[in-house]
Order: sequence, then C-alpha cells, then structure tokens
Amino acid sequence: MGVPALASGADGPGALRPLLETVLGALDDGARARGGPLPAGGPEAVAGRVRAAVGDVLPDKGDPDALRTLVRALAEGAADPADPLCAAHLHCPPLAVATAADLAASVLNPSLDSWDQAPAASELEALVTRALAAEIHRPAAGADAVVTTGGTESNQLALLLAREAHGGSVRLVCGANAHHSLPRAAWLLGLPDPVVVPAPAGTLDPAALDDALTDLTGPLLVAATAGTTDAGLVDPLPEIVRLCAAHGARLHVDAAYGGPLVFSDRHRALLTGIEAAHSVTLDLHKLGWQPVAAGLLAVRDGRDLAVLHQRADYLNADDDTEAGLPDLLGRSLRTSRRPDVLKTAVTLKTLGRRGLGALVDQVCAHAREFARRVENDPRFDLYDQPTISTVLFRPADADDDTVAAVRRTLLTGGRAVLGRARLDGRLWLKATLLNPHIRPEESAALLELAADAVEGHPRA
Repeated sequence: MGVPALASGADGPGALRPLLETVLGALDDGARARGGPLPAGGPEAVAGRVRAAVGDVLPDKGDPDALRTLVRALAEGAADPADPLCAAHLHCPPLAVATAADLAASVLNPSLDSWDQAPAASELEALVTRALAAEIHRPAAGADAVVTTGGTESNQLALLLAREAHGGSVRLVCGANAHHSLPRAAWLLGLPDPVVVPAPAGTLDPAALDDALTDLTGPLLVAATAGTTDAGLVDPLPEIVRLCAAHGARLHVDAAYGGPLVFSDRHRALLTGIEAAHSVTLDLHKLGWQPVAAGLLAVRDGRDLAVLHQRADYLNADDDTEAGLPDLLGRSLRTSRRPDVLKTAVTLKTLGRRGLGALVDQVCAHAREFARRVENDPRFDLYDQPTISTVLFRPADADDDTVAAVRRTLLTGGRAVLGRARLDGRLWLKATLLNPHIRPEESAALLELAADAVEGHPRA
C-alpha cells in the first residue's frame, strides 16, 4: 500500500470518488443482509458478527478492503431510522442533502476554534445561529445562539449561563417530566439539588410551580419542557412565563424535541411563550432531520454569552482581535469543533421555512393517524392523542412485564424497534414517528407486529 490519499486538496475529489462508491455499495450490501429495521439475534449475535468482521483491530499489515468490510458490518448491525418499523427514539432519518453537506464538512475539516482554521465556516455559523435564535425569540433583535452537540450540552450550558448571570449561584426548578440532563447539569456545575415540581399529567403543574417559587428564595432558574422524551408533551409555557415574571425567576425551555414546531404555521402555537425564555435548547437531529450532531442553545440576549469568553494567545491574541480577526473561543465550551452548522445551513436554504414546516406537519399527521388506528383497535389501549409525533400504547389487559417482553421480542427478532415510557404508573410502548415518508400501511404493519408479539406472553 502506498501513501494514503488525502480527502482535501487538489487531488481529494479524485481520491474520494471510488471510495464513495465503495461506501455506498457496502451500505447497500449491509442493509440487504440486515433485512429489516435492526439486526436479529440480540446483543450477543450482533457483537459476534462485528467481531468476526473486524478481526484484528490493529494488524501489522493493513487491509485494503477494510472500508468495505467495516461499513458493511456497521450497516448490517445498524438500527435504521429510515425504516418505518424503527420508531423507538428521537432518532431521525437524516435528509440526503444534509448528509451530503456533512461529507463536505468532513472533507474540508475546518476547526472552529480560530478564524484562520475556519474563515468561511465561522461566518456561516454566525449567520445561521443568529437567524435561528431570532426565529425562536421573535422579535428579539439581540438574540443569538451557539452550536452544541445536543440537548445535554445545551441544557448544561443554559445552567452555566444562569449561574453566571446571578453571580455564581442559582437553584434549578424543573418538572418531574424534565430531561435527565438538567439535574445532572446541576450536579456537574456544583449547584444545589434541584427542586422538582410535580407533573401529574405528564406536564409541569403551574399551581405546584407557583407554590414552589413562593417558598424559595435566592436566584432561581425554571426549566420547562417543549416536547418531553416520554410522550412529546409541551409544558404550559404561557402560564410558566407569567409565573417566572411574577417571581423574578429566569426561564429556560428545553425544546430539544419540539423546537422545530416554530417552522410550522399549523403547530407553532404549541410553543406560544417560548420567545420570552432567556434560553432555549434546540436539537435539529431530532425533529430537524439532521445527522448527529446538530444541537443549539439560543439566548434571547446575546450578551449572556459573554461569560464564555476565553483567551489563548495562539488562538485569539489581543492584537489579532484588534486587527479584526474574529474571536471564536467564546462561541462554545469546546475548543476544536467541526462545522456542524454547514448541514443545517444547507437544509434551511434548500427547504426554507415552508419546506421544513411541511415535514413537521407530515410527521405530526402520521402520529395522529397512527393514534386513531390504535384507538380503534380493541387489542390495544392508547395513552392519549399525540401532541407532536409520539404515540404511547400498550396491549389491552397486559401487565408491565408483558409490555416489556413484547418490546424485547420485537427487538431481538429484528422485527421492529419500539421504545418504552412509564406514565401514570404504567409501562407503555412508544412509537416516535419521525419519518415523513411513512405510509399508512407501514404504520398498520407496526401495530400488527406488536399484536403478534403479544402472543405467547402472559397477560395480567
């Protein structure tokens, strides 16, 4: 084997073309071998196939066919989010145009820690983040955003900004329905234990929040949720905004799931009040059809981000900054960062607000149709009508052990991928419908597979 080719530079495109053909062929071969939404056999069978394909991880002599072998093995052992029967998690099928843009980002390999490593990418990131922040925080002229790896990093960053805005201490107040990353962020930042407010119907209870804010003293950060992980529910944002204003509390909204509802004229009203939040988490690798990672934290007042400023002479020397070179170190908690914003920029420009809104409307409509199908099927119980694109259901008259066993039967058989959620004291099967191309007969097949899996499992 000669000197390995580079992806960038004058010879890069020529070197990549045959490799892309190899990758596309291996993806197709792996998907055909898998034959369904995920590999059959469970963890041990999948691990065995991967170990057999990899062999010696670091051989003395390289294998020129390693790209084909490993991509095929990964594809064969993947859970395919584009398969209509793969509907467990907030794990979207990425758009082709976004994925193609992501390849360009990998080829060019800018690192967004200094302008001289990412001249165009740094400007593109600034344009896109400010536009998305303005979309969330209408009509705040000073809104801004930073790119993150996802909701966990965004939520941690929101707590950090709140802590610094209040002189180094803040108390988190969140619902029992809040994402696990919020209390974890409080722990990581050395903040007091969060105050957890009841969410008896799956959403934060405003009366309980009012009581909690009345009893508490000191700087407070209320975290609301727009799109819960379990059921896709949206907290009553207008009431929460009013209570935060009345009690002088800062407001963060975790809209990692529901944030893209802003693109839809039909569904944006679900987020009424979000524009008043001090900070908002947004994940476009959920309801935005982006390859991971595509997270953001939007802030109503861009000056809040000033606390992130760092100085490293080799990256943002004072004289370089004074001479007009942009300072990028204050745009993230990370140093080296890939230009994840490129795929998002291409998607926004290609589809526009109407195109993105149409995708949002389609998956929400698919969820409503699936929920109607469940509701009309005496073999199943429906938790409730979907708010976004998540539908919870369970076999009628089944106990929780049966529900859990049904899910695992589908998983290990490679037949379907359904999630699980515990609400109102019971375990539910969860279908998170993020594929805008799903057809009614495919959602019907998902329900039939669940019904088939019930057979052989004891009921209550």
